[in-house]
Amino acid sequence: MKSENIKIAPSILSADFSKMGEEVRLMQTLGADMIHCDVMDGVFVPNITFGIKMIADIKKHTSLPLDCHLMIVNPEKYVEKFAKAGADYITIHYEACKDNTLNVLNQIKALGVKCGVVINPDTDPSLIKDLICHCDMVLIMSVFPGFGGQSFIESTLKSLQYVKKVVDENNLNTLIEIDGGINFETVRLAKKYGANVIVAGNTIFTATDRKDAIYKLRTL
Repeated sequence: MKSENIKIAPSILSADFSKMGEEVRLMQTLGADMIHCDVMDGVFVPNITFGIKMIADIKKHTSLPLDCHLMIVNPEKYVEKFAKAGADYITIHYEACKDNTLNVLNQIKALGVKCGVVINPDTDPSLIKDLICHCDMVLIMSVFPGFGGQSFIESTLKSLQYVKKVVDENNLNTLIEIDGGINFETVRLAKKYGANVIVAGNTIFTATDRKDAIYKLRTL
C-alpha cells in the first residue's frame, strides 16, 4: 500500500492531559492526518478517560479531523453531543450496540458526521459484514480496549483481512483503521492485511523524535 494512502491518527490517550491543546497542535504540525480520541466510560471498558468537553476544547486547537472512538454503553444517548462538540468521525462498538448498531450508525450520519463500527479482538468480523457498506470507517481493535501500551494481538489480522475483502469486493471507499499495540514492526503487518488508518499512542508520544515516528509509521 502506498504511503500517501496511509493516514496516521495519534491517540491522545497517550498525550499529556495537562497540556492537551499544545499536544494536539503539535501533532498537526508534525504531519498527523487526524486525532484519535479514546472516550471510555468505566462501564463498557475498565477505564475512564474523557468526554464531550475534551472534544470541544481540543477542537479549538486543530483543523485535523477528530476521530472519536466511543468505548461506552448506550452511545446513541451521546452521539449528538459529540457531534455538536466537533467530532468528525464517531465510531461505536458492535459489542455495545448489537442489533441496534445500524440505527446508531444512521443516527450519526444524520448529524452530518462520518460513522464507523468497531469490533474487539474476539468478535467474529462476519457479524458486521452487512454493516460495512454503511460505514465511512471500520475500526479493528488489535488489543482489548481500556488501556494504552498493550501488546498487538496477531489473530486480529484475520479480521483486518476479512474487512478488506468485503470492502474490495463491494468497491467501497470505507477506511480500515487499526488500533492497539502499533509500533514500527506491527504497523507493517497491519498495512499488509489492509489497514489504511493507523492509530498509535505510545509509539508516537514517547518517541524522542515524534515527527520521525509519524513518518516511519506512514512509510514503513
